Amino acid sequence: MSGTADVTDRYLALYRAFAGNGASRSPVWLRDMREAAIDRFTEMGFPSTKQEDWRFTSVAPIAEAPFTLSAGPKGDLASATAAALRGVATNAARLVFVDGTIAPQLSSLPSLPAGVRIESLAAALARDPDLPREHLARHASAETSPFTALNTAFLSDGAFISLPAGAQVEAPIELFYVATGVEGEATLSHPRTLIVLGRGAAATVVERYVALRDGRYWTNAVAEVVVGEGAHLEVYRVQQESRSAYQVATTHAVQARDSVLRLHALALGASLSRHDMYAALAGPGADLVLNGFYLLRGHQHADHHTIIDHVEPHCTSHEYFNGILGEQAHGVFTGRIIVREGAQRTDSKQTNNNLLLSAEARADSQPQLEIYADDVKCTHGSTAGPLDEMALHYLRSRGLSPDVAAGMLTYGFAAEIMGRMEHAGLRAELDALVRTRLAERGGGGRRA
Repeated sequence: MSGTADVTDRYLALYRAFAGNGASRSPVWLRDMREAAIDRFTEMGFPSTKQEDWRFTSVAPIAEAPFTLSAGPKGDLASATAAALRGVATNAARLVFVDGTIAPQLSSLPSLPAGVRIESLAAALARDPDLPREHLARHASAETSPFTALNTAFLSDGAFISLPAGAQVEAPIELFYVATGVEGEATLSHPRTLIVLGRGAAATVVERYVALRDGRYWTNAVAEVVVGEGAHLEVYRVQQESRSAYQVATTHAVQARDSVLRLHALALGASLSRHDMYAALAGPGADLVLNGFYLLRGHQHADHHTIIDHVEPHCTSHEYFNGILGEQAHGVFTGRIIVREGAQRTDSKQTNNNLLLSAEARADSQPQLEIYADDVKCTHGSTAGPLDEMALHYLRSRGLSPDVAAGMLTYGFAAEIMGRMEHAGLRAELDALVRTRLAERGGGGRRA
């Protein structure tokens, strides 16, 4: 890896250019926040495999690449981007960002309930900076993550969703983060998502990360999610980056009393991806389902780190992650459940299952429990291995070919995760997407 000082100096130079090119017109509190974040990044630098949280994932390809900050879309990309959005329901509120910058001509907002705000973060900061200020960068900490620190330092645009108490948005709210992947350019974008639901509000949000071409770029994304008392939120996060790209992401959620959060995370693209998820059940009766799936082949590497923090009593969390790994793919899962002192009557379950479709595929799984209360019900477990030979034999004895039998069992591994998705339309769309990806991998059989 390049010298630590050289790497941090390169990003410090990028930041100084960014700060002097319009960012200085931001509110004072935001400028101070950015300065503190870039200072923190220069202190920490990029992590190494010597650090416990990163021992299975090397970010040397990211640190060594001479990424430049994306200046937004170049030329007329409207038709190409529109093609990437084709097939998506048109009745939904949609924000489209191209290389990290809002594309108003591709975005659409139908009439919304009174008080509901769905807009770009840049527009929200320009119009009413005090509204996002209450939660922006207050949950995802720049102190502990160099990637969150970088995102905060370059915080410029992204999505802002705010629902007041009692507001209901029926159709899914779609957020598209599109990377153009321009050939010969190694670009970097820092999209930010802030979702805030007031008391009793309800919504479904879809975060999609897609690429127009198989380019080499880096997406460094951060999402902060605040679910108010009695609110209900379902978030779908679909990562379909270029197979030559990198994505590092953080999702930080905070739940109040009796709130419900369903978070579904699908990782299908990118050469190297890392997603850190932190959920704090900070009010009694909060209910969380963390539901994830990764489908990898070639030399793809996906790392999921989750922390579910039971701060208050009488909360429930169920976490399920399944991975299908073929060829030389590598999946990493580290899941930590914390039950704080006083968080009695906690009910928490965590499972991670990995299906290995080749002898070279690899899965590293580390489920963890950290319990400081005595009246709790907590379980965890993980598995990794090939298709069940007995199940294959049973299906073949019923007249199915080896490929069809293997394909059915492989699809069933994915369908378990899809079945927990509440929105029927999105569930069907993502199910079809996974079926297509499995078919591309030779029928979903013994090779991926």
